[in-house]
Amino acid sequence: MADGISSFWGPVTSTIECCEKNYAYSSYIAEFYNTISNVPGILLALIGLVNALRQRFEKRFSVLHISNMILAIGSMLYHATLQHVQQQSDETPMVWEILLYMYILYSPDWHYRSTMPTFLFLYGAAFAVAHAFLRFGIGFKVHYVILCLLCIPRMYKYYIHTEDTAAKRIAKWYVATILVGSVCWFCDRVFCKRISQWPVNPQGHALWHVFMSFNSYCANTFLMFCRAQQRGWNPKRETER
Repeated sequence: MADGISSFWGPVTSTIECCEKNYAYSSYIAEFYNTISNVPGILLALIGLVNALRQRFEKRFSVLHISNMILAIGSMLYHATLQHVQQQSDETPMVWEILLYMYILYSPDWHYRSTMPTFLFLYGAAFAVAHAFLRFGIGFKVHYVILCLLCIPRMYKYYIHTEDTAAKRIAKWYVATILVGSVCWFCDRVFCKRISQWPVNPQGHALWHVFMSFNSYCANTFLMFCRAQQRGWNPKRETER
C-alpha cells in the first residue's frame, strides 16, 4: 500500500503493492508482515527436502522442494524492497515451479521421456527472458492460472486412484489451504480501502503466504506418496512403522 515514503530501497518500482503500510516497522523492510510470512514456506520446504533425500526419491523431488525455498526467498526480497527486479525474482520462480509440477505429474506416463523436460526447460527459459524485459501485469496472472489449471486433471486422477486414507486427507488439506488462502488474497486485493480503515489489518496477503506454504508442503507430500506407490514402495506400511 503506497504511502509516498522513500526509504532505504528508494521509490517503489514494482507493479503490485499489497494492503500493508510501507516501512511501518523498519526502513529496510517495505512490507513487514508480507516479508516474514514467507518463513514457514522455507522451513516446510526444508523439511520436505530432508524427507526426499532420506527416503531416496528421484532428484526431481529434491529440486521441487528447493524451488519452493527459492520461491519463498524471492517473495521475501520482493516484499522487503518493492522493487521491480525483486518482483521478477518472485514471479519467475512461480512459473518455473509450476512447470516442475507439470513434469512430476505427467512424466510417469510420458512415452518420449526426453521431449517433455526439454520443452519445459526451454519454455521456462524463454519466459524468464521475456519477463526480464516486459511487464506482463494481468497477463502474468492469466498465464500462471492457465498453467495451474493444466495440473488439476492429473492431480485429480492421482487422488481418485489413491485408497490410503491418510494420503487422501493430505490431498484434502491441499485443496482447503489453497481455497482459504485464495480468499485471503482476494480480500486483500479487492477490499484494501475498507480494510485499511479497520483498527487491525488482518494482513490477507501474509495469510496467503502462510496457507500457500502448507499448500505446497501438502502437494509435495501427496505427490511423493503417489510416486512411492508407483515404485512399489508400499508407503502405507512405511507410515505405520
